[in-house]
Amino acid sequence: MDVLRLDGDWPWPAEATRAAARAAFAALPEGACVIADGLAFGALGAEVAPHAQRLRWLGLVHHPLHLETGLEAAQARRLRELETQALRHVRQVVAVSATTAREVAALGVPAQRIAVVEPGNHPPPSLPRPDKAEGVQLLCVATLTPRKDHALLLRALSGLVGLHWTLHCVGSAERDTACASGLIASTASGPLAGRVVWHGELVDTALHARYAAADVFVLASRYEGFGMVINEALLNGLPIVASPAGALASTVPPGAGLLPPAGDEAAWREALARVITDAALRERLAEGAREAARRLPSWAEQAARFDAVIEAVMGARE
Repeated sequence: MDVLRLDGDWPWPAEATRAAARAAFAALPEGACVIADGLAFGALGAEVAPHAQRLRWLGLVHHPLHLETGLEAAQARRLRELETQALRHVRQVVAVSATTAREVAALGVPAQRIAVVEPGNHPPPSLPRPDKAEGVQLLCVATLTPRKDHALLLRALSGLVGLHWTLHCVGSAERDTACASGLIASTASGPLAGRVVWHGELVDTALHARYAAADVFVLASRYEGFGMVINEALLNGLPIVASPAGALASTVPPGAGLLPPAGDEAAWREALARVITDAALRERLAEGAREAARRLPSWAEQAARFDAVIEAVMGARE
């Protein structure tokens, strides 16, 4: 497998990016299977169309473009139109969840051309738990963007300052700098001052260490096509408080978490208060997380499933 990288401002590529895509596609050999990431593919229908028969396109869709939080109505309509047009040219779509598969079907892709292959999982390294910090340590791993709705989480927690907790937020502040700066500024003073730690983007050992130090995982996202951080929380045996938005309704096992509705500040405050004040509840949910983690598929298993889809695309008659 060769990796073809198309740099650009996705999903709104400039003409120079489109020109580079046209040249790259034209250079691909006849009959090649091209696995196209949905973030780029959904915006490149015009560039894909001339090669719809010559190449075997396989679209990998994590999250339909028009479902991003914060889009203006006209932008959402345009992205839906563009992705619908692009998906007409695929031989097969791989969706990362049943939820995403339903959203792809709603864009007009026949069910027989949609396969679901969820992400795989690596067991976390065995790290010693650090000395117990004061209060319950809440962990949120999410980019600082509107869809992740840190703002709701902060509003809910601002009504719980009388309880003993600290919120640790891990995630890039570079995807939406205006959103990120506003969030960070909102905790610099007032009731949340000193209660929220912004770690930025962490990887590898630093990220694993944050999971190891946490007592509860929280994610207030307004939509997720899958939400791999949920599986990371399960693998670390953490109780979860998450919104049942998109695929999260099915990726958070009932016995491992609480699911207050997305955007419902009062429900979120109640759920957070329960998990912060009730150690027995946290332990029950943690046991549910550990049990669910034992059923998660490995990357090798999911790679084999993806490979079977590729083989079917390559073996299909014209």
